[in-house]
Amino acid sequence: MLAVASLAILGLFWRDGWQMVITWWDISTYNHCLLILPILYWLIHQRRDELVKITPQIWIWGLAWVGVGSFGWLLGDAAGVSLARQLGLLIMLQGAVITILGPTVTRGIIFPLFYSFFLVPFGEEFVPLLQTLTAKMSMVFLGWADIPAFIDGIFISTPTGYFEVAEACSGIKFLIAMFAYGALVSNVCFKSWKRRLLFMAAALIVPVIANGIRAFGTIYIAHHTSIDFATGFDHIFYGWFFFAFVLIIVMAIGWPFFDRKIDDEMIDGDRLATVPEIGSVRIDSKYVLAGLSTIILAPLLWTWLLAAQTSTIPDQISLPDVPGWERVEYQPLHDWEPRFDGANHKLLGRYRNQDSGLVADLSIAIYDRQEDGREIVGYGQGALDPNSEWAWNRNLSAPENGKAIELIAPGPVVRDVVSFYRIGGKLTGSGSIVKLETLKTKLLGGDQQAVAVLVSSEQTLEQSPRAAIDAFLKNLGPIDKLADEMAGLR
Repeated sequence: MLAVASLAILGLFWRDGWQMVITWWDISTYNHCLLILPILYWLIHQRRDELVKITPQIWIWGLAWVGVGSFGWLLGDAAGVSLARQLGLLIMLQGAVITILGPTVTRGIIFPLFYSFFLVPFGEEFVPLLQTLTAKMSMVFLGWADIPAFIDGIFISTPTGYFEVAEACSGIKFLIAMFAYGALVSNVCFKSWKRRLLFMAAALIVPVIANGIRAFGTIYIAHHTSIDFATGFDHIFYGWFFFAFVLIIVMAIGWPFFDRKIDDEMIDGDRLATVPEIGSVRIDSKYVLAGLSTIILAPLLWTWLLAAQTSTIPDQISLPDVPGWERVEYQPLHDWEPRFDGANHKLLGRYRNQDSGLVADLSIAIYDRQEDGREIVGYGQGALDPNSEWAWNRNLSAPENGKAIELIAPGPVVRDVVSFYRIGGKLTGSGSIVKLETLKTKLLGGDQQAVAVLVSSEQTLEQSPRAAIDAFLKNLGPIDKLADEMAGLR
């Protein structure tokens, strides 16, 4: 029954399952997820001799957890959040286990059941924070080493050269893997919850500090040798040996405090078999399977109904005329173009102020509706194309309902970008609010059109990018009115 239910869930939501597998294989940050499935098998095998003492029993209340996963998947699909869809899929699978095997068996496999959450790729949202933290730690260590350095966001300048704490140097890959590894060790090697929590803290804190040392070490070596030598040393030594050494340190810290003997049983099957079932309600298996089928089919049916919603946009749009500004040829110091995959319309143009000579760029993207692969916000969408030579440097103070960031390209070329999004009658610069508004318009109905308006400018000897952006926005007028006109709502 469990096999049939699990295969049915995976078959119905195969796109999300396959997307997870592709992510594990293609994105190095999540390569460790390939080990989670065999680890889950091993964890169940550890408990096998005790589990056979327990009789499985269908438990109707497990359907509640299936419902949580089903509703979460629906919300993720409506908002265009793949993480929520994948999490919902996993929770539905967990719910099938709880429903069909019952609460007593679930107590016996509670850790491997919820350790499966590490199958869901997550953590990329912490990259900017870790980049900034690594850069600041590097500056502290450089000061201790008496190496003159200047920091600008995530870029560090020394007499030797110009260094970027790139996404690959943020330490996110090792941190996520250590999170999964720390949770595994905490369960297998400890009984005390206090010791488990302390070990988890060490498993998360030590890698962050170690990554700051790694970044500092690369700059230190470059200062005393050359950048090329330091880069090669970083890839070979740090990539293959340094974090293995960190792993050994973390284990060495925890080893003296292990309080579970190697031959201790992970669970006590006899004791679990005598524990009364919580809220036990007996029901015929065919009715439970009918309920399970209804719950997992409901979001798919609702999604099919949502897909029928349509909205119209103009067949053709053009950049607006801005009082006091004239259109000029777009000739950036370094090629830049926002990325909006699947947009119905995309415009990019340059304006020059007729009095001051300030130069600003305006980009507009319009979607008639959002769906998988056509989201207005998300990884790789917006001002920063990850496939370009531009890099995020820091967030800036933003005008009302907008978001401002500073980008840097080789040169270096500095560009400030202010982004506005208009959806469901709301103007915002927050990606989270865009997702919530997308969710609301899809579930409750309403205009599906989504518009992005980006105003940016490069730093030159003649102008400050923020001064040019502020002056342009002042003459451009209300962004919400512009967005509605572009989407055909006015």
